[in-house]
Amino acid sequence: MENKNNNVVQQDLIIEFFKKNPDRDIKHPEVVDWVVATYKERTGNVFRDPDRAIRKLSQTGFLIKIAKGIYKYDPKKAYKRDLEDFTVVQKDAILKRDGYKCVICGRGKKDGVDLQIDHIKPKDLGGEATIENGQTLCAQHNFIKKNLKQTETGKKMFIRLYELAKSENNKELMKFCADILETYEKHNINGHIVWEK
Repeated sequence: MENKNNNVVQQDLIIEFFKKNPDRDIKHPEVVDWVVATYKERTGNVFRDPDRAIRKLSQTGFLIKIAKGIYKYDPKKAYKRDLEDFTVVQKDAILKRDGYKCVICGRGKKDGVDLQIDHIKPKDLGGEATIENGQTLCAQHNFIKKNLKQTETGKKMFIRLYELAKSENNKELMKFCADILETYEKHNINGHIVWEK
């Protein structure tokens, strides 16, 4: 009978798979199928929750999340998460550039609002800590952005602004919002968020 190795660490198996497949956008099922089969083959046991282990590697900076269920291992960026945090100097420059106000709602410290520096392109998607990739958000909008893609947040904001302009019969603001929302539609971005004209 073949001797099985019970010392195989599940996370190490996922790392092994991605290191064998660098710089490639890989769909979740391909990773799961390989690690589950390989773990069973090497240990005789069942790999219980590969999804959680993959997410954890993404959150720690080893993997880049390209889209929902698609990950990539970039050897040049793996584990450089600490280098992707903004320095105090960068934060000050971003705050100054943005006028010490949330770029979405315009509220700031004078309004009693806690301001935060946010990555426009998130770290999980390979976003770096550069002044160009930073923006000032109030705590509320930073929370919303973390829970929705930024384009979704923007589209919902312009829909609300359009509705407000419509209720106030502000034709100029309605036209401005409509132009932006039509651009979303033209490029088929966030089509699941419906704008009723």
